[in-house]
Amino acid sequence: MILAVSVIAYLLLNMIIGYSASKKIRTAEDFAVAGRRLPFFMASAAFFATWFGSETILGATGEFLENGVLGIIEEPLGAALCLILVGVFYARKIYRSGAITFSDLFRDRFGMKAELVSAIVMIPSFFTWIAAQFLALGMIFHVLFGVELWLAILIGALLVVLYTTIGGMWAVSMTDTLQMVVIVIGLLLVFFYLYDDLYSKDLKLNDSQIPMELYNKERLSVWDWLGAWVTVGLGAIASQDIFQRVVASRSEKVAVYSSIFSGALYLVIGIVPLIIVLMGQLVYPDLYAVNKENFITTLITVTTPQWVQVIFFGALISAILSTASGALLAPSTVFAENILKPLNVGKDLLLNMRISVVIMALVSVILAFNNQSVFELVSIASSFGLVSLFIPFTLTLFTKWVNSSGVIIGMLLGLVTWIIFEWMGSSIPSIFYGMFASFIGVIVGQIPQLKNK
Repeated sequence: MILAVSVIAYLLLNMIIGYSASKKIRTAEDFAVAGRRLPFFMASAAFFATWFGSETILGATGEFLENGVLGIIEEPLGAALCLILVGVFYARKIYRSGAITFSDLFRDRFGMKAELVSAIVMIPSFFTWIAAQFLALGMIFHVLFGVELWLAILIGALLVVLYTTIGGMWAVSMTDTLQMVVIVIGLLLVFFYLYDDLYSKDLKLNDSQIPMELYNKERLSVWDWLGAWVTVGLGAIASQDIFQRVVASRSEKVAVYSSIFSGALYLVIGIVPLIIVLMGQLVYPDLYAVNKENFITTLITVTTPQWVQVIFFGALISAILSTASGALLAPSTVFAENILKPLNVGKDLLLNMRISVVIMALVSVILAFNNQSVFELVSIASSFGLVSLFIPFTLTLFTKWVNSSGVIIGMLLGLVTWIIFEWMGSSIPSIFYGMFASFIGVIVGQIPQLKNK
């Protein structure tokens, strides 16, 4: 009872913050990128919350126990790498572009065709990402309140849609700041509680007690190993949610340093849930034997007092809400700015953005109804961006020789090639075929230009 009441109170607090953020919204730019006014701490929280969601606490812990260290390369290791790479190499270029959306960059450089293609290619990649968060939120509500899973998913989605629609990037950033604090404090408190439990049972977390399969490095080939690193580590760079957070920062320096700081924090805090389940496996081996799939939630609810459960589920819900709201805002902004606006659909860009949030949420809810794997949904989303957008985006930012035909061909050829090899199957991960095809597509697009010279 106390746990359920605490969760409801916390959700109401997020709604209140979202409403207060709405008072800062005057223009579409305020809604999309918080008027480019986020200070360091809020910008860091927004970066940190980009992916620190269900896959970090629920998905990655399950992968870790099942596949060892190799199972967590994508999350949290790849995600942390992505944020650091953005800060070191990409943030300055993105901030100086002056663009609001990822697709604006292509429009300003190459025109409307490249803008539309990049938007059409990018938006579907977010559906699976948002669906993963809605699914995870629904699972928690299903357990806490006993409602049917489909209804729990709808309730979770509605909450996220409400405060995102009302407050836009300001609401996302303000709630992210609260949620980052709750996540960090909550996970650390749970960690110290279980560590004390471990110590009281005279058990020690040392190499002799850690199952050797967690270190087994022969399970993946070199290609699989690299594929796991680049799927999120590189694939998520070419994404509107990252782009939006860079642009929303108060200054170029804030964008750079907040991204690097959040990447380092992500790595440190992302490892905490992994240590928690490892300790839990050592202290409660019988519990692990019968609850492998949802071990971390079972561990907390069965073995810890009420106050620890309140803290843990507060951190878990915070992680999911922060990721879901940011992931929902990103494609909605692109849809309104780079598809509806060029097609002259509606005169009010701010209204279009808010309507787009609802549309993106509806599609994602349908996906959540039909999929039961949070980790797989997230992996698909990152792969989508890697094979179609990463090469054209990087070359557009850092070179001057690419043209409109090249980036369009690169986007489409990379995506189609990836889909074909996913369907056919291959010993080499299909993302590498997609990336190579994307690069070749960019090169092929330059041929007419070279002939004219």
